[in-house]
Amino acid sequence: MSSMLKTARRNKSLAIGAAMLIVGVAIAILSPVLAPYEPNESNLVDCYRNPSAAHWLGTDNLGRDILSRVIAGTPIALRVVAEVLLIAGCIGTALGVLAGYYGGFVDFLIMRLADLFLAFPNFLLAMSLAAALGASLENAMLAVAISLWPRYARLIRGQFISLREEAFVEAARAIGASSVRIAVLHILRNCIGPLLIQFSLDAALAILTTASLSFIGLGASPPTPEWGVMISDARTYIMTFWWMPVFPGIAISYLAMAFILLGDGLQDLFNPVLQQRHHGSE
Repeated sequence: MSSMLKTARRNKSLAIGAAMLIVGVAIAILSPVLAPYEPNESNLVDCYRNPSAAHWLGTDNLGRDILSRVIAGTPIALRVVAEVLLIAGCIGTALGVLAGYYGGFVDFLIMRLADLFLAFPNFLLAMSLAAALGASLENAMLAVAISLWPRYARLIRGQFISLREEAFVEAARAIGASSVRIAVLHILRNCIGPLLIQFSLDAALAILTTASLSFIGLGASPPTPEWGVMISDARTYIMTFWWMPVFPGIAISYLAMAFILLGDGLQDLFNPVLQQRHHGSE
């Protein structure tokens, strides 16, 4: 634990990613206060305004303040992350536990199902599911979650296969611990590190994929201040009113980068080989 804390203190990726994410969460929580204008309020007199003191990021084709809409889109993006990872993580973890702990036919069946989903490119599968379910933000999040669950199933299965024959698991079996107790309390809790890393990296993918689905009309719909919708609405103006698509794109990049840096830092933090190197260099 002490070596992990020392590694965390010198981990720049973890610190930067966490700081960026804290800023994003703060903006999401305070969005009703921070937004200078009503995000969906149109003002045709102020259409296509350049970034200025009155409108820091300019206005769009309906005179809506882009800064206010970007701020209002932050809680939507974080909601996407939370719901997608919750659904994908729960489904994938549950199936991974069954496959890794019991093995045999159960393992074969679950892994072949995962292979079936992994045979399709992630975005193509999410796009197909979103189109089948109907265009809405909720259906887009569900589609992205369904496309991501095999990652967690494979991750947890691999962890269980490597841990189920360890001495502490055998000791738990010897004292009569139930299969559920062994799986949850003795094995699954040792998978927290890899799960957190996967969550952080998939959070960025969830943001990008959901925004892409909204961009092509399979996610959120106007006038929702979702970043993908904002870029879609502004794509015809990119050569003339550049600020309309650029600032929502920067917001997507910022939050995705925060999660990527956080995941990279967590990977270093939970990497025992790296910790040993840091410990040996002291």
